[in-house]
Amino acid sequence: MTNKILCVDDEPKILEAFERQLRKQFDLQTAAGPEKGLQAIAENGPFAVVVSDLRMPGMNGIEFLSRVRQTAPDAVRIMLTGDADLSAAVMAVNEGNIFQFLTKPCPADMLARSFQAALKQNQLITAERELLEQTLQGSIGVLIEILSLVNPTAFSRTHRIRRYVRHLAEQLKLADRWQYELAGTLSQIGCVVVPPEVMDKCHLRGSLTLHEQEILSSQGSVARNLLAKIPRLGKVAQMVAEQTSPWNGADSSDPVLIGAQLLRVASDFDEAVQQGKSLGEAMSLLRARRQHNPKFIDALRRLQIDVSKTQIRLVNLDQLKPGMHIEADLYSKTGLLLLAKGQEVTESAIARLTSFASLFGVAEPISVVIPGPDQEPTETDDLPDFSDTLAGVASHLGLSIPAA
Repeated sequence: MTNKILCVDDEPKILEAFERQLRKQFDLQTAAGPEKGLQAIAENGPFAVVVSDLRMPGMNGIEFLSRVRQTAPDAVRIMLTGDADLSAAVMAVNEGNIFQFLTKPCPADMLARSFQAALKQNQLITAERELLEQTLQGSIGVLIEILSLVNPTAFSRTHRIRRYVRHLAEQLKLADRWQYELAGTLSQIGCVVVPPEVMDKCHLRGSLTLHEQEILSSQGSVARNLLAKIPRLGKVAQMVAEQTSPWNGADSSDPVLIGAQLLRVASDFDEAVQQGKSLGEAMSLLRARRQHNPKFIDALRRLQIDVSKTQIRLVNLDQLKPGMHIEADLYSKTGLLLLAKGQEVTESAIARLTSFASLFGVAEPISVVIPGPDQEPTETDDLPDFSDTLAGVASHLGLSIPAA
């Protein structure tokens, strides 16, 4: 949180008066004109408060504060001018979302009170934003964590689908990729209502009973209902809900339809690969079905899996470390699936395994994949967390999630 205030005016004497009267009370910086004001924000920001004169050459205060609103939305904006024209004041408020409009000459004590009020307003904005950040992170994190515990097979599949969707979005040069990655991240969240046995049977192309088909088909609506409760993620919720819809044969610019198609391609591709088909065979199978946009299938072409720098080891439970990946399905001694093949080992997963081991026992040794010491991330590596996707969401919502 910052308490810095930037004062912008094209008259040097006005700026000198600001510094002389207020620099002992506030962390004050000045800029001679709008261009230098924007430069100061870019190089010395963030500023809690930005004060601007209305009448300036080249760019008036309304235009300047409108630019400030775009580049520094958290900054509280104050207009200070010698022109008491009402229409200018109204335009300034509407265009620049002005906190206060003051007229020259403005006594130093009035300026000080306005600055204090603006700083408090900035603190309120910052506090609300931090709450939104924590709510966003917590909501998505809890959903993902619940899925990992309730349905390990679906959670493992989530990592792969998200990876494929990210690759597709990059190859297709789609805008707002965060929403497609987030849809991939949450694509399996509705599987909290699907028994793992049904998931396994479905992915292995087993024959499902009518009741099992009804349970599986309900996961889209379950996901939509869950995600719709998270503010501003309505489009993502709709993508997830429509991910089983076949391609209608036409290109579309609707992000929801694009997202649903990406999820469908990624999901069907993943099923084919998990059944043992090569990448080329999986792509041929998708083309033969004629249920996917051919451009999306072609975008899979550059997808390659590099496992040359990984190691497969057998370890005991007490040797499991976060970051490892399960190489083969891990069961309890009672036959319950605990972690699915490909699932990343996390702190919560280790805690769950430890609990099951104390009560029912865990089948050991455990086969895991360990990245080599010199392995570098590639576009096909399993991604260890979802922080970069959350950062994209936060940026879209005007948030700023701090690094862990």
